[in-house]
Amino acid sequence: MDDIARYNKERWEALSAAKVAFSRPRLDLDATSARKLVDPYDVMGDVNGKNVLCLASGGGQQSAAFALLGAKVTVFDLSDTQLERDRTALTHYGLDARLIQGDMRDLSSLDEQYFDLVWHAFSINFIPDSGAVFDQVAWVIRLGGQYRMEWHNPFLVDADAATWTGAGYRINRPYGDGEIVVENTTWEFEDDQSQVQKVEGPREFNHTLSTVMNGLATRGFNLMGLWETTYDDLDPHAEPGTWAHMVQVLPPMLVLWAKFQEQSKPDALKG
Repeated sequence: MDDIARYNKERWEALSAAKVAFSRPRLDLDATSARKLVDPYDVMGDVNGKNVLCLASGGGQQSAAFALLGAKVTVFDLSDTQLERDRTALTHYGLDARLIQGDMRDLSSLDEQYFDLVWHAFSINFIPDSGAVFDQVAWVIRLGGQYRMEWHNPFLVDADAATWTGAGYRINRPYGDGEIVVENTTWEFEDDQSQVQKVEGPREFNHTLSTVMNGLATRGFNLMGLWETTYDDLDPHAEPGTWAHMVQVLPPMLVLWAKFQEQSKPDALKG
C-alpha cells in the first residue's frame, strides 16, 4: 500500500465513522428498488446466479442490492469500516457475500476472468492513474462481461455553488489529468441523525474524458452507454447559488457501462 492508499484509507475510515452518505447501509430494499439502485438505465440484464464484483463499493448499499437480485457477490474496498457496513446490510437480509479489503489497483487476490459484472462505485477519482485500475478490471472480468463505472465530470472538478455570479457558475481550472488541489479539503455533510459533520476528505485526482474512454478502448472495452448523473428529487426552482441548483446546471458525475470484448480492440488505439 503506497502513501496515497494509506492516507485515503485513513480518510475513508473517518468518513465512514461519521456516517457519510456512502456509508449508510440500505435496509429498505426489495427486488424492484434494488434493481433501480444499481441499474437505473436498464443496461445490465439478469444477474441471478452471476458473479458480481462491487469494486471500491463498500458501505452496505450495492452489495445488498445485488445479493437480493440473486447474484454471487464479492465486495472489494479499501476501508474496513465500509466493509462492516456491507456485513450489516447482508445480515439484515439474511444474505451473504465475500468481503475483501484492498486497493483497487491490485486485484491479484481475485480469480482471473471470473466476474460477469464489475460494478465500480464513485471511487476512481481517489487514485492518480485510472489505467492501473482498468488493467485490473480487464484481468478479473470474463470475455463478454460488463463494467460499470462512475467518475467526476472532468470538465467540472472545481464547480462550487459559492461561485455563483448572478449569471452563472465559475469554471476556470485548466482541463487535464492530475491531482485536484483545493484550499478547503473538508467534507461537510449531514449524518444519518441530521447532525452536521466536518471531516477531512481524501486526496482526489481528475481523469479526463479522453483518458477514461481511450483507456478502456485500448484494453478491449466497448462502450454500451454514457450518462450524466441526474437527481430526480431536487426542487426545479432551487435558489441559484445552492448545491441543488448548481447540479441541475452542471451535472457533477458521469456513468458509463462497457462490455469487455478483447478481440475488438481498434488498431489505432493499441499499445
